[in-house]
Order: sequence, then C-alpha cells, then structure tokens
Amino acid sequence: MDIPLDSVMLSRMQFALTSIFHMLWPVLTTGMAIYLVIIEGLWLKTRDPDYYFHARFWAKLYVLNFGVGVATGLPMEFQFGTNWAPFSEAVGDFFGSILGFEGAMAFMLEAGFLGIMLFGWERVPPVVHYISTIMVAFGANLSTFWILAANSWMQTPAGGEMVDGKFVVHDYFQAILNPSMLNSVTHMFLATLETSLFVIGGISAWYILNRRHEAFFAKALKVIIAAAIAVAPLQIYIGHVSGERVYQDQPSKLAAIEARWETLPAGQPAPWSVLAWPDAAAETNRWEVNIPNGLGYILELQPTLSEPVLGLKEWPASDRPPMTGLIFYSFRLMAGIGFFFAGLMLLSILQWLRGQLAAEAIAQQRWLLRAWIFAAPLGYLAVESGWIVREVGRQPWTVYGLIRTSDAASHLPAAGVLTSLLFFAGVYTLLLVATLYFGSRILRNGPNLDLPIPGLTADTDLKTTPATFIPDQRPAEAQQ
Repeated sequence: MDIPLDSVMLSRMQFALTSIFHMLWPVLTTGMAIYLVIIEGLWLKTRDPDYYFHARFWAKLYVLNFGVGVATGLPMEFQFGTNWAPFSEAVGDFFGSILGFEGAMAFMLEAGFLGIMLFGWERVPPVVHYISTIMVAFGANLSTFWILAANSWMQTPAGGEMVDGKFVVHDYFQAILNPSMLNSVTHMFLATLETSLFVIGGISAWYILNRRHEAFFAKALKVIIAAAIAVAPLQIYIGHVSGERVYQDQPSKLAAIEARWETLPAGQPAPWSVLAWPDAAAETNRWEVNIPNGLGYILELQPTLSEPVLGLKEWPASDRPPMTGLIFYSFRLMAGIGFFFAGLMLLSILQWLRGQLAAEAIAQQRWLLRAWIFAAPLGYLAVESGWIVREVGRQPWTVYGLIRTSDAASHLPAAGVLTSLLFFAGVYTLLLVATLYFGSRILRNGPNLDLPIPGLTADTDLKTTPATFIPDQRPAEAQQ
C-alpha cells in the first residue's frame, strides 16, 4: 500500500531533526563558556595551578562542541530559504534582521576571540587572555539572546502588523521586547548553564569514582555545586513564571500541556494531572492521576484560579496543538529533571557541610558520585523536552495567531524533501558518532598536567599545595 507523502510534514520533520541535533552542542558551549570564565578568574586570583589546568582541560570539550555546533547550525538557517520561503518572505524584514544580528554580533564575537582563548596562553598577557575568554562567553550567550528574541516573537508577535501577507514592523524594540522575550531568554540562559554545570559535575564525578585525580576533580565539583546553589532553584522559579506567561498568552498550549479538554471555570478547584492518557479522537483522557488543587497552586499559588483555564474543546480540531500526549509528557519530563537537579544540589551541599567532599573522603561518597554521573545527560533531555513543548505547543501556527504552518512552508516535491531528510539523518548520525569518539578520547586521556604554567617558575613560592602534584591513584596498568 502506498503511503502519501506530505511535504509540509516532511519539512517540519527535517527542521525538527536539524534543530534537535544542533541544540545538543550550543547548550553546552554557552554554559561551559561561563564556567571557563569562572575557573580562569580563580586561576588569576589564587594562582593555584589546578584552576589553570582545569581551564585548559575543559576548553578542549568546549571547542569540540563549538565546531559541531557551527557545522549543524548552518543547515537550519538555509532551510528558511528552501523549505520555508513563504515564511521568510512574510516576516523577513524582522526575522531576517534578528538572525543577521546573531551572526554579525554574537557568532563573530565568539569566533573572533576563540583563537586567543585557545592558543594565547603564553602569547598574550593574562589580562588580555581573560578578556578573550569573557568575550567568547559573552558572544555565545548573546547568540542565545538573539535566537530566543526571534523565537519569542514567533510565540508572542508584537511591534507591527500583517499587511497584504507581510509583517510590517512599526517598532523594532517592541518586537524584540515582545511579551515572552524576557522569560524565554532567562529560562534558556539558565537551562544552558544548568546543563553545563551538571555535565561538568558528572564528568568530574566519573573521574573521582574511578580514582583518577580525586583532589583535582573534587575542586571542579565544588565549584559546580557552589554555582548550582543559585542556578537550580532560580531555574525552577523562572520556569514557573514562564508557565504563567503561557497561561496568559497561549491558552491552547497550556491546555495541551495539561491535557485539559474541558474548561475549568474561575473560582473552582483546579486539579493537576500528574499522569494521563490523552485520546485526541475521543477528546478526553482515557485515565489520569490527579493532585487536588495542584494546577491552582502551580499557576496562581492558590487552590482556585482567578481566571478560567480553557480546555482544548474551546478550539476547532484544526486549531489545536497536535500530539497532546507528547506535549503533556515532555513538559513533565522537563519539570521533573529540574526538581531532580535541585534535590541533588541540596544533597551535595549537605555532604559538603559534613566534610564528606574533602579530597581524602570524596571518593567514598560513591552513591553521590553515581547520582552526579546519572545527572550528566539529563540536562539535554530537559532542554529538548522544553523545546518540544514550546514548538509543538505553538502549532498549528508558525507565528502564533498570524501565520499558519501550512502557509509558511515552501511548495516542494515530497520525494525531494524526504531525500534531504534522510541525507541529514545520515550525516548527523556520522557527526554524532565522530563527536562521541573524539569526546571519549579527551575524557580517557584526562587533563594534561605537564603543560607549562604561565608566570610560574621553578622557584615560585606556591601558597597552596595544588592537587596536580598528587599522582593518579589508579594501578599502573590502568594508567597506560
């Protein structure tokens, strides 16, 4: 039996594939760049060689992610001209400008200073090198700002109007500072930082658990825990505020997030479904597990709501977000990981206060180290799940309320789109395998503790006893 091919759906699948894969890499680079700023700042302040070697070691993983991120990001932008030409023509005056700002300001800033950060340790003064590291971090996170500003405008368009099928900008600042921009940028900034913290923490825990440079990586883990004290709870709060924004601006998305088919009137108890089985054909949930008054506390911190929560039945089927079950569980996966991170951070602080994270004792905390290793990939799952909620929940609109996705796609032969989709899938699979291979080599080799230390001579009086001078505790055959 022949299965008809839908070019619009195939174009959506191709963009989903390229964006989901691409996002794996800048998520780590943007957050890790901030960590490199912190760790190099500690090196300049304390002159402890451990921090210098940490900066050199983690920079290797940074540049690997940066390279793959660049290679996988370019095809995404090309698709706006190939698969989504009507969308580009309709909103190019604003959307194209924002992407141009991202390339000219953010990417060029990051790429321009990256060479100095990687190869300038003994070639430029320490202050110049540190400024370069700061500029790399600033450029990486400025890129996040411009991309989220553009995407937030697609969620809550502002600053102009549609005239004869084109968006005419009346106020660029109003368009950039659209209603959801601030929450979106902050939420993503914290997501990249939190993901990077737990990746670095998980890798450090792996080294300690395998008795490789315990004291050296214990320092990194403590820096990570100290940063997570602020990031983990703040991310939960910003996530709550972002949910309130969806409640006000995108009620159909909220209905899909909660698998809510019937409208909840204001003033009545608002239960929250922890688990459910949404059935779009029957317009109901086959079963669900509820927490009484839970949704009221989540949205307004009270058992009842001051405004109604609209159900999916308030919209025609063609105007509802598709794949309600995917949106429902993606949101819960994202939120659950956020609370897991906060809990792991609290347990780690407790062990730190008990003195169990000291260099001579940390290797004995095997359950805690395993928890950090387990947490390392979870940030990626949370970020990807959050973007699934954000993008699938916006459907059937490309620009919410203004341009439908079916009208934004190019009229291309379905067979051609399928061919390019399969090509991207193959190339990205090869890229993933290659990246994992080279990343694993970096981790297996570990930090190079024989690098020359800038400004440190043989007769320098070190105020501390750096962990770099503590030998690898593994058996000799395991070190080879």
